[in-house]
Amino acid sequence: MLLVEDDDAIASSLTAGLATAGMSVRRVANGADAVAASIPDVVLLDIGLPDFDGFEVCRRIRQHSQVPIIMLTARSEEIDRVFGLEIGADDYVTKPFGLRELIARIRAVTRRYGATEETHHEHIVIGALSLDILTRRVLLGGVEIELTAKEFDLLAYLASRPGVVHRRIDIMESVWDTNWYGPTKTLDAHVAAVRKKLGDQRWIEAVRAVGFRLEEPE
Repeated sequence: MLLVEDDDAIASSLTAGLATAGMSVRRVANGADAVAASIPDVVLLDIGLPDFDGFEVCRRIRQHSQVPIIMLTARSEEIDRVFGLEIGADDYVTKPFGLRELIARIRAVTRRYGATEETHHEHIVIGALSLDILTRRVLLGGVEIELTAKEFDLLAYLASRPGVVHRRIDIMESVWDTNWYGPTKTLDAHVAAVRKKLGDQRWIEAVRAVGFRLEEPE
């Protein structure tokens, strides 16, 4: 995996910690080297970099690759999380974080990303919205919508049973592939990003204190 982190102490600690989980880490310390690097299995991307920030790195990587990207940052504001997800990040981890949590998130995004190669060819069509599960393409009114890997997983999960209310905990456990007991702000940020890309908030309806459902707007 590629670690993009300019702080030597943090980079050294993360590299050593991830190595204990059997993960091989290649580290770069700035945005230019991150963009120029060969495509890894997953990118751990710090936002604060000395040349240009992690948001710009993410945007440039997304121009030619759908590699899973996890952003690492001390910024906890919702607007930063939403912006990161909108430009292509698959997950967003706020510092300080536990090593076990980070490892779980890495394994979750890589499992989800790799599992697509084993998925049977399947189309889901809901009105003007069409999802191809194998190729991970989404068309709305015949126009392709660019989604991150995690955004696609979320949309495909909701679209698998249109009109049905999916509980937050079920969405987190299915889409994030983990037992989830903490806050679900990550889910809210991804829903907001998918709604924006679909161009109509009504595609995904929030059901208070329960979860979300997807259906074509009337």
